[in-house]
Amino acid sequence: MPEHPNRKAVVEVMDGMMGMGWWMVLWGLVGLAVLALAVLGAIWLARNLGGKQDRPQIDSAKQEVRQLYAAGHIDREEYLRRLDDLRR
Repeated sequence: MPEHPNRKAVVEVMDGMMGMGWWMVLWGLVGLAVLALAVLGAIWLARNLGGKQDRPQIDSAKQEVRQLYAAGHIDREEYLRRLDDLRR
């Protein structure tokens, strides 16, 4: 079977195209990773920045309930009920 006269040129073009294909796949994966990090960062920011207004009040209320329980002003059942109310 005779060899094609431009076989070397065809092989070089195919090698170049395959190499470019791998780069495209690699950059596609990098793009997906950046997008995933951006989404995760937005979720983290929404969770951490959105609820900060209520936390200090709830923490101080929990501390007050703990002090009442420690001083013996409320029993365990009342203590647990109040903590449960504050968690909701």
